[in-house]
Amino acid sequence: MSRVPRAIITGASRGLGLELARALAARQWALVLDARGAPDLELVTRELGAITEVVAISGDVSDPWHREALAEAGGERLDALINNASTLGPSPQPRLLDYPLAELERVYRVNVLAPLALSQLVVAQIAPGGCIVNVTSDAAVEPYEGWGGYGSSKAALEQLSAILAAEHPALRVYAVDPGDMRTEMHQQAFPGEDISDRPPPQASVPGLLALIEGRRPSGRYRARDMTLAEVSA
Repeated sequence: MSRVPRAIITGASRGLGLELARALAARQWALVLDARGAPDLELVTRELGAITEVVAISGDVSDPWHREALAEAGGERLDALINNASTLGPSPQPRLLDYPLAELERVYRVNVLAPLALSQLVVAQIAPGGCIVNVTSDAAVEPYEGWGGYGSSKAALEQLSAILAAEHPALRVYAVDPGDMRTEMHQQAFPGEDISDRPPPQASVPGLLALIEGRRPSGRYRARDMTLAEVSA
């Protein structure tokens, strides 16, 4: 009997994390899911638990005890860690010279330190051929006015991913830009604006699956540049 692959996905109660969880569940992956909102996560657990094994743990990825619970739930053998959970910061986003430093520290704790800390906890559990996926943004490389807090945190996450890959060549470590998406967080970034022209998060899932189930080398990728037909690439 073949072994069921297992993944940890943070920020899995809505948006990209939810759609990726649905796709992996449909492909018979066992899942460990995280989200801050327990009621939303419970709904996801009921939905996906009908087709695959799901362990759901609500909490904040910036809390050490929560990360330890996720790592324990991952078991002895893990095939993918998807660090998807992140925070935008204040909305509307302030210019850097007006940015409250306490808020900026919070953004970095969630967007940079939490993915690294969780990776540290589970790296020994990742099976040969497994991967770490850090979800990032084009704001990591483009200097958009007003995006200094979130963008710089994602830039730090990308550099962290690149160095982690250099230090652990046996691992596949990906920084993945999913592109603009019609999500709640994206709406928070543009309060009062109509973002209905943005693609839904489902549009970025095939590229993520191509990385998770494929064998591409570590690096930075844009999810919409790939399709599931490239899994063997």
